[in-house]
Amino acid sequence: MQPDLLGLEITKGELKRLTGVKLEDFLLPSMMANREQRFAFLMKEVRETLLLVLLIGGLMYALITLTIGSNIDLGIVLLIAVAIAVIVGRWLWRRFRYPKSLIILLNEVDKFHTAVQALDNLDQLAVSENSENNFNERQTVITALELVREDLVRALKIERILRDNKKLLPEQEELFVNNLANLQSLRISSSIGEYVQILNQSLQIDLDVQSQIRKLQQSLP
Repeated sequence: MQPDLLGLEITKGELKRLTGVKLEDFLLPSMMANREQRFAFLMKEVRETLLLVLLIGGLMYALITLTIGSNIDLGIVLLIAVAIAVIVGRWLWRRFRYPKSLIILLNEVDKFHTAVQALDNLDQLAVSENSENNFNERQTVITALELVREDLVRALKIERILRDNKKLLPEQEELFVNNLANLQSLRISSSIGEYVQILNQSLQIDLDVQSQIRKLQQSLP
């Protein structure tokens, strides 16, 4: 991958700093499409759920055994009840801790990385025809991706502030500046349709991000 593309990536470390959460806690649509990532996430969830069920259920059964004696049937019922409670509890906790707006923005980050990867794939093809024109087209797409990256970072900062302390947001007026107008002004007329496609993808990502920011603003008291 070219250095200018590497600089566009929003790394896991940067995302954790921006959002305050670990990406491992989410199963995003892009992960659903990746068999290995989907399997790794589901296995992690199963392990953590089983550990909690065994720990909580074991402690509760030990207390019951001390008071009324051992009862296998009661132990089985208890484990089933604890398992249901843990699954529902983890789902509710995740819904409360990680609002829908955050999930949507993280999914837009995934789309952004897909667009960057698409440009990298074009680089790998090393198209020789109209090389000077292709260079100009590529630079336009790079500019678009840089603008989208800036808006994604702003949106993640806004979501974090709203999640942690809504009173701080009015003091951060610069976060509501966006690059949408600049993105819409970018034009390319390439014989390589992939460049046009990536540019259009970039614009759509930014439109979706701005739509989400407006919803976040509307949630303010």
